[in-house]
Amino acid sequence: LLGLCNNFSYVVMLSAAHDILSHEKAPGNQSHVDPGPAPIPHNSSSRFDCNSVSTAAVLLADILPTFIIKLLAPLGLHLLPYSPRVLVSGLCAAGSFVLVAFSRSVGTSLCGVVLASISSGLGEVTFLSLTAFYPRAVISWWSSGTGGAGLLGALSYLGLTQAGLSPRHTLLSMLGIPVLLLASYFFLLTSPEPQDPGGEEEAETAARQPLIGTPELKPGSSSGLSLQERWTVFKGLLRYIIPLVLVYFAEYFINQGLFELLFFRNTSLSHAQQYRWYQMLYQAGVFASRSSLHCCHVRHTWALAALQCLNLGVLLLDMWFSFLPSIYLVFLIILYEGLLGGAAYVNTFHNIALETSDEHREFAMAAACISDTLGISLSGLLALPLHDFLCHLS
Repeated sequence: LLGLCNNFSYVVMLSAAHDILSHEKAPGNQSHVDPGPAPIPHNSSSRFDCNSVSTAAVLLADILPTFIIKLLAPLGLHLLPYSPRVLVSGLCAAGSFVLVAFSRSVGTSLCGVVLASISSGLGEVTFLSLTAFYPRAVISWWSSGTGGAGLLGALSYLGLTQAGLSPRHTLLSMLGIPVLLLASYFFLLTSPEPQDPGGEEEAETAARQPLIGTPELKPGSSSGLSLQERWTVFKGLLRYIIPLVLVYFAEYFINQGLFELLFFRNTSLSHAQQYRWYQMLYQAGVFASRSSLHCCHVRHTWALAALQCLNLGVLLLDMWFSFLPSIYLVFLIILYEGLLGGAAYVNTFHNIALETSDEHREFAMAAACISDTLGISLSGLLALPLHDFLCHLS
């Protein structure tokens, strides 16, 4: 539940990226009835069906605040108690839905996306650090939840808009997710250790108490590490961090740099519908592979990085030469892309949990969080000029 709720707003904002950038309220329209968005003019001189701004702009708004949070987290965020962090995360998620739903401009919408990014980034670094106090199996459960967020977020946005609900009402209908996040943490999550170790029955009862009824959890094992110890641990993590950076760079370059440009005109799906289907299929692959740790454990994540870069190369060539005859082939590649990305994520954190000592594990999990965010940020920075270059071609 925590993984699902934490990543939900982030995924929804990426699924809504095409709508956020394709539409804007008509100037001066003050009607209490939502008149529906008016399109921003597209670049008609290009052979691509382009928005005036790349969907990578939404990606950057959705990832850069997360990147900053994760970059600073290993340096001082561990000193803050967990509960206030979770509370801020839930409030930011709710604020993101409201702000984007009632926005009358792209700029205001992007501010809402920034709130979703703060929520997701702060929550991820908090909950992954918290796994250090629980059995290692919770990493698989967390990863499965985050994968479920991708699938549920993309599918719910696709389904509700396909059913005729406006993007505004679709976003407002999702306000229950931040409430579920806070309820899951404060009322369902149990203490990681018994408060009274006097006997088996008392210990079992204490361990089942929700966090709201116990003293605030504070990081204990990693908070006393020196800077030299942190640097040594971080260097040891590079063999996992670098492949995960490459995996996420390749897949998000595809998702936010190429999805919008991979437009098939000979189908019954509109451009916006094709984009939503791409996002949904990608998230379906991520959910399946993030839930597969008990079935398949990958130790050498470099192989996953190489395969993801191959996917990027194939879709880049198809965008330029249009050699794939059917959108359904692209659907399969995108599903496969999601499978690789989810497998890289869950296996990376599982390997780190297995190979780090107890006193270093909390710091290692927080530090490794930077991997996917760094890759995504780099992809967004490169996807923006690519979009402008291609969309200005005659």
